[in-house]
Amino acid sequence: VQLQASGGGLVQAGDSLRLSCAVSGRTLSRYVSWFRQRPGQEREFVAAVKWSGGSTSYVDSVKGRFTISRDSAKTTVYLQMNSLKPEDTAVYYCAADSRIIMSSLSSPHAYAYWGQGTLVTVSS
Repeated sequence: VQLQASGGGLVQAGDSLRLSCAVSGRTLSRYVSWFRQRPGQEREFVAAVKWSGGSTSYVDSVKGRFTISRDSAKTTVYLQMNSLKPEDTAVYYCAADSRIIMSSLSSPHAYAYWGQGTLVTVSS
């Protein structure tokens, strides 16, 4: 499985941004997730979408502001980010795994495949 993240950039607080994660290869992933990492901090779970069925999960800090989705062809996963805050500034990564279970979604160690990061900077 290959993942390629894109869509990051510099925005102002309150703006919106949409990240994309192109998924290719043997797409037998059970979940595709977004994580983010702020300087000097550990990688943090943001959101996940179940490949089959499309159910979603979010960290509390982004609920109501971020939406994760996948296209009908199951080739791209999106993270729509609205009402961005300076604390959302981070490098965002997409990740996938074929065997991960729901209780492990927030653990970066549970994912076998990672895309390169895309930087999101939110100015105040």
